[in-house]
Amino acid sequence: MSGPNDPVLLPKGSTKTDWEVELAFVVGKRAHYVEESEALEYIAGYFICNDVSEREFQLERSGQWQKGKMFPTFGPIGPWLVTSDEIADVQDLGLWLELNGKRIQNSSTSDMIFSIAKILSDTSQYVALQPGDIITTSTPPGVGLGMKPEAYLKPGDVMRLGVDRLGVQEQRVLRWGEQ
Repeated sequence: MSGPNDPVLLPKGSTKTDWEVELAFVVGKRAHYVEESEALEYIAGYFICNDVSEREFQLERSGQWQKGKMFPTFGPIGPWLVTSDEIADVQDLGLWLELNGKRIQNSSTSDMIFSIAKILSDTSQYVALQPGDIITTSTPPGVGLGMKPEAYLKPGDVMRLGVDRLGVQEQRVLRWGEQ
């Protein structure tokens, strides 16, 4: 697990490493077959996740989306866990990401296709979630994969990202072995 200000290392052979500001949450109590109307009661708190993804690993190396997300420095979380009682409306939080000082993701949780409650409820239909489980939600438009032409991280890039009421992260991009 990486922290909010730790560097993001590009894996060996990386050609398309991408950024993704996301709201994430941590499960506070066992959740299995949870109704959507009760789902928020199962969340201990919220934080920021930069759900870094190596797209070439995901799309061009025999499937398996997850292998593009599992590199050791990917997915930095924090800087804080904000308890759910401190967030009046989780579906009304701004989220943004700047790459080298230019804002390229700028949205709100109100724009999410699926609500936080829907995500937890749906996930709990297939897996028994345990306290401490982390779920990342979704990213707004502005990732490198969606740009024309596509754009990806390179050594020296700086990502700065935040979610209202949850703080700010900043990561410098380094090549594997530079740390």
